[in-house]
Amino acid sequence: MADPDLDMPLSEAMSTQRAIRRLKPDPVDDALVLRLIELATKAPTGSNAQNWEFVVVRDRHVKARLGRANRQAWSVYGRIGRLLGRNDPSTLRIIDAVQWQCDHFEEIPVIVVACLRGPRLPVWQMVESSYYGSIYPSVQNLLLAARAAGLGATLITLPLWSTFQARRALGLPLIVTPCAVVPLGWPRGRYGPTRRRPVGEVVHLDRYGNRAFG
Repeated sequence: MADPDLDMPLSEAMSTQRAIRRLKPDPVDDALVLRLIELATKAPTGSNAQNWEFVVVRDRHVKARLGRANRQAWSVYGRIGRLLGRNDPSTLRIIDAVQWQCDHFEEIPVIVVACLRGPRLPVWQMVESSYYGSIYPSVQNLLLAARAAGLGATLITLPLWSTFQARRALGLPLIVTPCAVVPLGWPRGRYGPTRRRPVGEVVHLDRYGNRAFG
C-alpha cells in the first residue's frame, strides 16, 4: 500500500492527537515505520548527542515477553486505578482501554521501544531529568507523525517497570536503557478533537496562582 499522506498541518495533528490503545492487527508497512522513526530523530537531544536507539518489535515471542511484563505491572496499577476512579465514568473508560491493550498486546502489529544510549545516573533528580530530556522530544515527534499517518499510538511505560526483564526481552546491552514503549497500528476507533482544560486554567504569570491570563 502507498504511504499515507504525512502533510497534515501541525496544529491539526496536535489538536486531534490522543492516546489510541485499541488497534487492529493489520500489518503496518516497514517503510512507513522507518519514516516515522526518521521524523522522530529530527528532535533535539542534549548536547546534540543523538543518542536515541529504537527497537522495532514485530516478533510475537518478544511481544509476548513485553506483554507479560505489562500485565504484571497493570495487575497492580489497574486495581488501584479502578478503586480510585470507581465513581468517574471517564476514568473508567480509560482504564477499560488500557485493559484492552493489555489483553491484546501480542496482536499489536508494531511495538517501538525508544531507548537511550549512554550511562544513566539516577543519583540526582536533575541529572535524571536531563537524561530523559533527550528521548521524550523524539517520542512526541513519533506520536505526531503517527497521527499524521492515521496510525493509532500512545506512549506507555508499564512494560518497562522491570528494566531487567525488558533488557532481556530486547537483548539490550547495559549501556542502552529502555525509556518508553509506543504500540503502533491502525486504530479501531477514530481520532477527533481532544477535550482539555482551558489554557487560562493552567497558565500562571510569574508566580504560581497568579491567573493574569484568565
